[in-house]
Amino acid sequence: MTTPTPLPIHEVTYRKARDLILFGELLPGEAVTIQGIVDRLGSGITPAREALRRLTAEGALRVSDNRRIMVPQLTMEQLQELTYARTGIEPQIARLAAVGMAPEDIDALEVIDARVNAALEAGDIQSYLRHNHTFHWTLYAHSEAEILMATAASHWLRAGPSLRVMVKHAQSAPLADMHEVAIEALRDGDYEAVGEAIHNDILQGHSHIAEGLEAAG
Repeated sequence: MTTPTPLPIHEVTYRKARDLILFGELLPGEAVTIQGIVDRLGSGITPAREALRRLTAEGALRVSDNRRIMVPQLTMEQLQELTYARTGIEPQIARLAAVGMAPEDIDALEVIDARVNAALEAGDIQSYLRHNHTFHWTLYAHSEAEILMATAASHWLRAGPSLRVMVKHAQSAPLADMHEVAIEALRDGDYEAVGEAIHNDILQGHSHIAEGLEAAG
């Protein structure tokens, strides 16, 4: 058995810094510094600087007018663009993924969705963001659509952190479980219905983000 080649330290640092954003440890509107990343991750200054450069280029971070690096807060216009982009790409990835999934793969998704629901019920934002991301990307990995997945990943870096609002809504009213709908469609072999469930899942999340943006004024 071949031993996997260890990732370079700059790639490890980038992925860890990216996850701080994706999974809610760095909040929209929060300032990010090289030293802050070094302190959080125990990395060197050069890998931390490179990670922030890459994340800024990808839109996960932005440089403000006073040259501070920040986790961006979505505008309504950006959310609309992300809605068009995500609903145009991710349902197709899901359809492609559905074709090659075995029953045990679907069972694994069901386990992950149970963790998503448990995090929602507990009001655990970071666990929700992590397990929700795991659900989608475990599904999408079966598509083997590398170009589409790379594009979708860039959208998640911009939209994913704002999905924290889903936890607040779940605490006040039950949410329709579009993941469960997708799982049922997978078991039925209904690939179009899988794509439709993911489409509706995206719309559900983005509608709650929009409500939060409107409330914030």
